Amino acid sequence: MILELVTPEKIVLSEEVDEVTVPTTTGEITVLPKHVGLVTQVSPGELIVRKSGKVEHFAITGGILEVSKEKVVILGEHAIRADDIEVAKAEEAKRKAEQRMKERVSEEDFATIEADLRRSLLELKVARKRRS
Repeated sequence: MILELVTPEKIVLSEEVDEVTVPTTTGEITVLPKHVGLVTQVSPGELIVRKSGKVEHFAITGGILEVSKEKVVILGEHAIRADDIEVAKAEEAKRKAEQRMKERVSEEDFATIEADLRRSLLELKVARKRRS
């Protein structure tokens, strides 16, 4: 089956895969070829792609999953391969977000800062899990 993982910034992945495991709001699901049609919300977490005996891991912050007979499309808010996560950069982003959360900021700015913090924490979790 074809998997397309797309974010507002770029097409992260577009290739034939054997299966994909996706974190959703109702729990983790694994999509195999000929899966029944489905549209659901993706939760922040780890996305696992299997192809020809190899496994690839991604951190995804949320989005929408659409499964059809021909392909699986994930429209993600932010997604990155575990191997591409720069731990030092994610730790710095976490530190900055935590520091900014202590400042007096508007609710809108706070929500943006909180989203940045959650993204950096997710990236660190996936990177550390996969590199240990």
